[in-house]
Amino acid sequence: MKNRNPEAQFTLFSIDNEFEVPKEETTSDGTELVSFRELVPEINDTGYLTHAIFAYPAKFIPQIVRYAMNTYTKEGDWIVDPFAGSGTVGVEAYLCKRNAILFDLNLLLNHIMPMKVYHNQERLHEADVHKLLEGMQASKHRFMPVWSNVDYWYAPEILDTLSQYWGFIHNVDNTVYSTVVKAALLKASKRFSYTEDRTPKLARSQRKLSAIAELLKANWREQLDEMVHSLSLKTLRSLNDFMMYTQQHLNENTSDIQWQGGVDSSYVAVPRVCDALITSPPYLQAQEYIRSTKMELFWLGHTEKEIRELSRLEIPYRKADRIIQTETLDKVREMLTREDLRKRLDSYFCHTVNALENSMNQLKPNATACIFVGNPRIDGIMVEIWRILAEYFTERGFAFEKVYEDRIKTRKLFGARKNKNPDGMKSEFLLILRKNAICQTTVPQCESLLQDAEALAPDPKTSPDSGAS
Repeated sequence: MKNRNPEAQFTLFSIDNEFEVPKEETTSDGTELVSFRELVPEINDTGYLTHAIFAYPAKFIPQIVRYAMNTYTKEGDWIVDPFAGSGTVGVEAYLCKRNAILFDLNLLLNHIMPMKVYHNQERLHEADVHKLLEGMQASKHRFMPVWSNVDYWYAPEILDTLSQYWGFIHNVDNTVYSTVVKAALLKASKRFSYTEDRTPKLARSQRKLSAIAELLKANWREQLDEMVHSLSLKTLRSLNDFMMYTQQHLNENTSDIQWQGGVDSSYVAVPRVCDALITSPPYLQAQEYIRSTKMELFWLGHTEKEIRELSRLEIPYRKADRIIQTETLDKVREMLTREDLRKRLDSYFCHTVNALENSMNQLKPNATACIFVGNPRIDGIMVEIWRILAEYFTERGFAFEKVYEDRIKTRKLFGARKNKNPDGMKSEFLLILRKNAICQTTVPQCESLLQDAEALAPDPKTSPDSGAS
């Protein structure tokens, strides 16, 4: 699949990662080295079609999702993702004629998905966007976010103009065109704020304060209008590309993509039995996704109370209600000398496992769980998340099939902030578990299974199901 409109792609961070493509190789711990970008050559841009309309930190790249769908599911299957984030699984499910159920704690999912999986079959017209933008610039309406310290994040004159533009967008009919402009305004509102928009977390920086001060000496409003105008047209073209692709390649697509943002995946009911789980849980040391997106949530009309209540539920900033124990996790816990880090570790695995287990309980017998994670460090100690999850679930009716290691050649890091993993993670891992297969019940036996089960999994280079949908 080739991207029809490369200039229409936007991401929160520049995409400058390159992946080494090793020859067939298995490491000493049984992981198989792969490059998902090479295994799925039909996707040559991580932001193709509607994937990049909204900015979101630590996005799940579509090549991994596509590979998992091609290899472990078939058309018409139901897939569940309890950590839906920016909705990558939902978009790929739609494009691959699968169905999907998406959950996420972040309310932004409810705003993202209607645009990312757009069902209208009529081509959108740029003239309608121009007309809407003209009305926005002449609007007398005002909207101020219900945010007690909004003044801290904006220069007064910029805040006044943004309140005019958002006042207009909150008072017009909710059409696809107003939603297109809204998506553009979200990015512009962050870019013209004091937050350091090159890093994921919301934080004022001296660089950005100086940049805004210089901007205010120039034609800042003209630049703001140009940005909103340009982004609106690019978003519209992305939607047109999405519609054109689905009309040409999917015929009468009957995929059902369901989503629910603002919910705790540990306890929300999965409404049906599913054929697969495909997900990427939050990183151990980088999971403040609501903090990263709360500026957008405020402009979209959510209140401080709503955002504060959801932020308290983020992993791992809530207390563990049980202690997860596996051989590997217990070893890490014993090595930690700081009690606060032990509590953070326990909280992370408690609530990550709770959410995974809640969804995996709804998988059919013989269904697969595809879980994409990294191996971060905490207090200098590597935490093999894939191994810990494998040990836990193989004691509970899942068989370990495979773990694929995708080595990262280069990654953009943010040295200006206190990075918990200053050298970055060298690899990320796709763990494959299968429900109700034969499994030993003790962790040491499962450890042996992890090392010896390579032959059980399909080869990603030769699997008959690995072609494009």
